[in-house]
Amino acid sequence: MSSVFNGVPYIPPDAIFELTKLYNADPTAQKVNLGQGTYKDENGNPWILPAIKAAKEKIKSANHEYLPILGLAPFRTRATELLLGGDSRAVRENRVASCQALSGTGALHTAGTMLYRAAQTAGGTIPTVYITNPSWSNHRQVFESIGFPVQEFNYTTTENSGLDMDSLMQTLTTAPVCSIFVFHASAHNPSGWDPTAEQWREIGKIVKERSLFPVFDAAYLGMTSGDFDRDAFAIRYFVDELQLEAAVCLSFAKSLGLYGERIGLCAFVTSSSSTATAVESSLAKLIRVEISNPPAFGARIVAAVLEDQDIRAEWARNLITMSERIKAMRWALYEGLVELGTPGDWKRITEQKGMFCILGLRLEEVLHLRENYHIYMADSSRVSIAGLNSGNVRYVAECIDKTVRDFRVEK
Repeated sequence: MSSVFNGVPYIPPDAIFELTKLYNADPTAQKVNLGQGTYKDENGNPWILPAIKAAKEKIKSANHEYLPILGLAPFRTRATELLLGGDSRAVRENRVASCQALSGTGALHTAGTMLYRAAQTAGGTIPTVYITNPSWSNHRQVFESIGFPVQEFNYTTTENSGLDMDSLMQTLTTAPVCSIFVFHASAHNPSGWDPTAEQWREIGKIVKERSLFPVFDAAYLGMTSGDFDRDAFAIRYFVDELQLEAAVCLSFAKSLGLYGERIGLCAFVTSSSSTATAVESSLAKLIRVEISNPPAFGARIVAAVLEDQDIRAEWARNLITMSERIKAMRWALYEGLVELGTPGDWKRITEQKGMFCILGLRLEEVLHLRENYHIYMADSSRVSIAGLNSGNVRYVAECIDKTVRDFRVEK
C-alpha cells in the first residue's frame, strides 16, 4: 500500500533505554540494573532529595500560568550565578545570555542550533564538532541532527587506564581554527576519567590560542566531588581566567534528582553585553518556534533551592551524601573483585570519578552476565556505579568473577 512514509527507515531503539526495558521485563527477583545513570539509595530505590522535599513544600501554592519564553527569571539568574560563581566577571558585566532548557539534552540541542545559525550568518564553512571517544551516546546524534559534521578523537588510552592527553592535545592542535569542542565539565561519561586542573590549563591555553569554541556538558556538577564549585573549575577557568566565549549546558537531573522534570540551563558567555543581548534574542526565537515556552515546575523547584539559604545548605549536604555513597560503592566493588582474586587489573574502578566507569569486559562477557546472572550493563561494559548497593555489590562482584574465569581462564 502506498504511503508518504514508505521511505522512512526503521531506527533501532536507543541502547540504554532498551537495556532498561529488558531489565524491567525480567521477572527475576535477583536482577541488577547497571545501565541507566540514575542515582539510587542504599535500598536500590529512587532518592527524593530532602532539599527537593523542602523546595516542593515551599512552592506548593504556585500557579500554572505560562512562563516567559526564555524561562523563569529567578531560575535563570540563580542558575547562572551558581554555574559561573557569584563573583564572575562575565556575570557582573552582563555578558551571559541564557535560557531555560529541557535538561542537558535540550540545552545541548539549543546550544548547537544557536552555534549553527551563527556560523550560517557569518558565512563560510560550517565548523566541525569534536567529541570524545568514548562519549555520551547522544552527543553525536544531537549535533548531527542539527547539521554539523561530527568527528571523534581518542579520549582514553587503549586499555582505558587513563586520559589520553597526547591524543587530546594533538586534536586540539590540528583541528581547524574555530572548530567546536564538546568537553565534559566533570565526571566524564562513560569513562570516568577527568583532566586534572593543570591539564585543563593546558587544554585551555590551546583553545584560546587557536580560537576554538568550547561547549561544556555539565550534567554532574556537585556529584563528582560533592562540591559544586570544585566540579565547575574548568568552566570558570575558561570563562574568567582565559576570558573565552563558551557555551555551557547545565542539567539538574542528576544533581537534584529531577530526572523527569527535564530542567536545565543553556548559557552562552559572550565577549560583550551587546552580543549577549543579541544572542539572547536569538535564543528567544529558537525557544518560541520549538516549545513556545518551557515547563515551570522543575524551574520553580530549582529556584526555591537556590534562593533559600537553608534549603541550599541542605542541598550541599545531599550532594555529599550522593557522591560519598557512589565512592563507597566503587571501593566495595573493587575490594570484592580483589578479595575473590578475579583475573585482571581493577584498580581503575577506584581511580575513575563520577557515576560511571568502564570495567573493560568483553561483549560476550557482558551478554553472559545479562543472560545468566541478570546483571544489566551497557555493551561497552559501562557500569552505573549508582546502581550498586550493599545488598547487591557482592553478588555483582561474584558474578563478574565467575564470568571472567569462564571466558579468560578455562577457554
